[in-house]
Amino acid sequence: MKSLLSALIVLGGLCGFTGLAAAAADAPTIVMADQAKYAPAPAPYPSGSTMAVLSGDPTKAGSQYTIRLKLPDGAMIAPHTHGDTESVTVISGTLMVGVGSSVAPSSMVALTPGSYASIPAGTPHYAQAKGETVVQVNGVGPASITLVK
Repeated sequence: MKSLLSALIVLGGLCGFTGLAAAAADAPTIVMADQAKYAPAPAPYPSGSTMAVLSGDPTKAGSQYTIRLKLPDGAMIAPHTHGDTESVTVISGTLMVGVGSSVAPSSMVALTPGSYASIPAGTPHYAQAKGETVVQVNGVGPASITLVK
């Protein structure tokens, strides 16, 4: 079982989301694609994965956040749950997604660019990148990820 919360605090320092969180709540946030500040994604995300916090503070309770996650081809995110509802939009590549506590490749659904999934808090699920894949994740903090035993 691993918590994403402490890793996001470290990642936040690297990505500068503390500055974003300090901005006025009614001020617009604009992040151009080539200006997103990616850093290595924390465990349990697969090696080679990177993450950028675009807005909000994922460590703060009640903060709406937006994260971009880049996964290398074949990267597998083991079965896990989140403490908040996870809303995922595929930006590029293909994200294979399955629901359940164990990986069942035959039941995975291919989410292609523009596809969207909303996974309620506490729902066990898993994912695998097919080709380099970029997803955008929206949620309400504090963000957490717990591996299924």
